[in-house]
Formats: sequence, structure tokens, C-alpha cells
Amino acid sequence: MQHNEMIGKVQEIAGLPDRASAERATGAVLRTLGERIAPGLAEHVAAQLPPDLGEHLRAAARDAGRDGRGRAAGERFDLTVFAGRVSGRAGVPDGAAVRDSAAVLEVLDGALSPELMGKVAADLSADLGELLPSGRARG
Repeated sequence: MQHNEMIGKVQEIAGLPDRASAERATGAVLRTLGERIAPGLAEHVAAQLPPDLGEHLRAAARDAGRDGRGRAAGERFDLTVFAGRVSGRAGVPDGAAVRDSAAVLEVLDGALSPELMGKVAADLSADLGELLPSGRARG
């Protein structure tokens, strides 16, 4: 999936007023997702995205390496922290951050191979799994 297509879908699904808002939301969610999942997994996800969008995940993986975390484990935080980070990065209220996160993850679900998206879903806690499309969420 190309950059413009991904951003357009995020804008549509989240009901955002313009592309700039969709760009901010997408970057904020991808960066935060990159912090939450294992750095090695973040790099695999980045490889299946347009380079400029994948860079958000790669930056999080690089930061994990500088912080001394291994490639096997991301930071462990819940939906409240996830939404707070997205909110701060995108400059939106927490409720909008949750909505935007669900939209980006829905688009990501269509952009990644099913196997890789399954690994992302498995690396998220149950509360973060609620952001995933219903077919992906863990029971």
C-alpha cells in the first residue's frame, strides 16, 4: 500500500478534517506502536510500509537499542499510556487518540501480510487488542 493511499484511508476511517491531521495521527500511532512492540518486530513492520511511514517504527526500534532494551521485547504499557502518547504526539485529546489509533491499526491490518499483523496482534496486551479490527482482536 502506498503512502497516499494509507493516509487517505486513515483520514476517511477516523473522520479527520484534512490530510495533515491524518499524517500527524499516523505518525504518532506508528511511533507509539513501535515503542510498544518488540524492536525486531517493529523493523519487520517498517519494511512492509512506505519508507517515510516505516521510519516512525524504525526510530522507536533505534531508541530501544540506545536504551539498552533487547530486540525481543517492547515497552510494556496499557491503552491509557498508549493513548496518552499518541495524544501528546498528535496534539489531540485522549478520546481522539483512541479513535485515530484504531483507524491507523485498521489500515495497517490491510497493509501488512496477515502473518506479520498476527505477530503484532499477539505482541499487544488485551486492552490494546481492542484497537484492532474485530477480526484481529484476541478473545
